[in-house]
Amino acid sequence: MLTYPQIDPIIFSVGPFFDIGPLAVRWYGMMYLLSFITIWWCAVRRTEAGLAATSNRQEVEDLIFYGALGVIIGGRIGYVLFYQFGAFLHNPLMLFNITQGGMSFHGGLIGVLIALALFARKIHQPFFAVMDLVAPLTPIGLGLGRLGNFINQELWGRATDVPWAMVFPADPLQLARHPSQIYQFGLEGVALFIALYFFASKKRPQGLVSGMFLVLYAVFRFSVEFFREPDAHLGFDALGWMTRGQELCVPILIAGIVICVWSIRRHKVGAN
Repeated sequence: MLTYPQIDPIIFSVGPFFDIGPLAVRWYGMMYLLSFITIWWCAVRRTEAGLAATSNRQEVEDLIFYGALGVIIGGRIGYVLFYQFGAFLHNPLMLFNITQGGMSFHGGLIGVLIALALFARKIHQPFFAVMDLVAPLTPIGLGLGRLGNFINQELWGRATDVPWAMVFPADPLQLARHPSQIYQFGLEGVALFIALYFFASKKRPQGLVSGMFLVLYAVFRFSVEFFREPDAHLGFDALGWMTRGQELCVPILIAGIVICVWSIRRHKVGAN
């Protein structure tokens, strides 16, 4: 069994200030910042190489701004609606209580899609042209976010006796568990980034990169959910074994396949 590395979720704090206490800078928030900076740098490189819908740095910066709003607003709303809907009906103001619960990728995805649609309209580019720029870079944020989950000791895995299992100090049951956050970092972050970045390094039919992102993400996330502990208040949903995360992956997978087929057929028709 591995020993969980004792990492303080708070990098540093200053204060206290008046009646609000100290201002803490946390690793989880730092992961978001690093994500946006890294994605910006990669998007600039792809723009300069002529592989992006954006034409200059200013458009890239606008894109990051739109995307960040989509991630944060959509991620929060998605978490509340997908995972805490009952509590939301009881107390709608919990939506704004960021200390209660977290973010949802599936909600963030919807938020980003809306934001990118608005951005594409602004720069007069097709929606999928913008999506094909963002899709290969999204795993950077996903991977760093999972490292933040690991440091925060949240979203841990199911109990197991594998040699690399670990006991999370914050776990009230103190069980040896799969470090599923690291599995997700490896699959949704590293593996997905490598696969999509190289796939998108060549000119592809419009929409194909976006479709591949949805397909691969859905497959990776669905697989890792078998090792991740379901949310305590939800447990297993459909068929008695599917988690909420797996259920939400099904429409993503279907959408990805549809987009890939549409993209390839559209390209063939255009070539003829």
